[in-house]
Parts: sequence; C-alpha cells; structure tokens
Amino acid sequence: MKINRRHCLLGAASLAAASGQASTVAESSLQKLLQPPSGKTQAVIDSDTYNEIDDQYAVAYALLSPDRVAVEAVYAAPYLNDRSSSPADGMQKSFDEILRLMKFLGHDPAGRVFRGSARFMASAGAPVESEAAKDLVARALQPRQGPLYVLTLGCPVNVASAILLEPKIKDRIVVVWLGGACHSWPSAREFNLMQDPHASRVLLDSGVPLVQIPTKNVAEHLRTTLPEAEFWLKGKSRLCNFLYDQFVDYYKVHTRGKPQPYPWSKVIWDISTVAWMIEPRWIPSALVPSPILTSDLRWEQRSGRHQIRVATHVERDPVFHDLFTKLART
Repeated sequence: MKINRRHCLLGAASLAAASGQASTVAESSLQKLLQPPSGKTQAVIDSDTYNEIDDQYAVAYALLSPDRVAVEAVYAAPYLNDRSSSPADGMQKSFDEILRLMKFLGHDPAGRVFRGSARFMASAGAPVESEAAKDLVARALQPRQGPLYVLTLGCPVNVASAILLEPKIKDRIVVVWLGGACHSWPSAREFNLMQDPHASRVLLDSGVPLVQIPTKNVAEHLRTTLPEAEFWLKGKSRLCNFLYDQFVDYYKVHTRGKPQPYPWSKVIWDISTVAWMIEPRWIPSALVPSPILTSDLRWEQRSGRHQIRVATHVERDPVFHDLFTKLART
C-alpha cells in the first residue's frame, strides 16, 4: 500500500498539536488547583502527632476552624526518633495522641481516625497499604465540588502510597506538605522529608497538586515562648492545660544546664499548613517548577518540570493570634 507522505506529515502535526493541547489543559488544571483556597474547604490531616509537640496544635487548630476547614478524617503517620522505638511504634503513638485530642474537643473519632503505615517505603514506587491510604483513596474519589485538601504534617508515606495505589486521585486532591528546606538552601534535608525520601519524591515527581511549606527560613518563624504559652493557655481549658504542660516539659528538657530563666523558644511548625488554609495571605507563596530530590538529598532544578506552589514567608503574629484565640475558647 502506498503511503501519502503529506498525509503522514499532517497526521504527525495533528498528533503533536493534540499532545500540546492536552499538555496545556493539564497545566491549566494544575494551576487552577494550586490557587490559594477561598471560603470553606474539605480536608483530611496526615500527622505524626506524637513526634514532638507541634502536631497537637495543628490538629486542634484545624478542628477549631470549621468555618474554613471541614476536617473529614485524621491519619496517623509513622516516625522514628527518640520518642519511638520503630516507625510502627511512632504511628501507634500518633494514633493514640489523635484520639486524645479528639476526646478533649468532644469529637467522635469513629470513622474519622485511621492508622497509617507501619513502615517507610522500601523502594521507589512501592506503596505501603494501610487504613489511612485506603481511606484517602476512597474519600478522594467521592463526588465533591472542589478538591480534597490533604494536610500532610509529617513523613508523607501514607499520602504517597495512596497516590501510587490509585493515581486517579491526583486530579482530585491538593497536598499541603510541611517538608524539606527552601529550594535555595544547599541541602533539602529535613526531618519529614528524610524519614522517607521515596515517599517525598512521589509528592515532587507525580504531578499531584502540591503546596510545599519549607521549614528553613519559612515555617521556622512560627516560634513561641513559655511566657506567651502561659498567658494564652494556662488555666483556659483541659486541652489548653494539656498543651501548656507539654510545652513546660519541653522547656525543661531543652534548657537543662542553662541559666534560668532562659529565653528559649519552640517552633510550632505544623500550624503553617492550617494557617495557609485559613488565610493564605499569612503565608505568601509562589508557583515554581517542582525540583528534583537527588540521591544525596539536594534540590536540583531541571527544565520542563510541572509547577508546585511553595511558601516563601510566614506572617508569624496573625497566625499565633488566630491559633491562641481559638484554643483559649475551648
């Protein structure tokens, strides 16, 4: 059969044009999902809640902001440090801490709190099944008006596993992740990212709409002190006393051997994700190409990468005023 070269060229041109149009549509859809939220949103929280003392504030903050964030579920994420004996132990302690917070606030945890992964990813593209990952897939696929926001406060293995288990959810969720350093920093190393680099790469490489809040030079501005915590929390409620007592314990550990009183401050990192949902102006951000996370955990920029939104700064004072005011009312 004789093939008409002109028809081949026209066919190739049509395919290229269609591919270009599809790419443009995908980019347009991604940029739309990455626009800062306005009004009430629907969200789930993925949290290594017992890792230190900041996740507790973030979970409570979200639950106390129903006019802006409707929290559908909370997932326990694994972690491994001096407050856990294994990733599974860290996940279970986080699960128990979430239940404790729900009880303080009078929320029924039934059908809303789920255990996450008991381990980190063993290799790239190897999801870890868990109750949390399965629930995220199911919720993301439910019909809804807007995207489901996934506030990711720790190692992202639960979220990354859900994306790998069902890639369709990438068009239906927006991941807001506290993780990694700012892209100009010589190293990307940071606790949440380093716990599971394979999972972290899924967020950066999969094309899922991602809002990254770096720790270095951004979330680290969210510091508070013992006198401030005492003024806003002590004696206000059972939850406030619980949070204040945790702060006092941390203060004693971190100022041991120093002159007393010592002007120590604690970063309450994870409230950054909730604050961005409530008022994006408090956490300015910009659209940038998603970086490559190298094998030695550095950022590398390459052309042609899809966009993500990255926070560039934090207005510390209004964030803490909103948080403390809501906590003091409990």
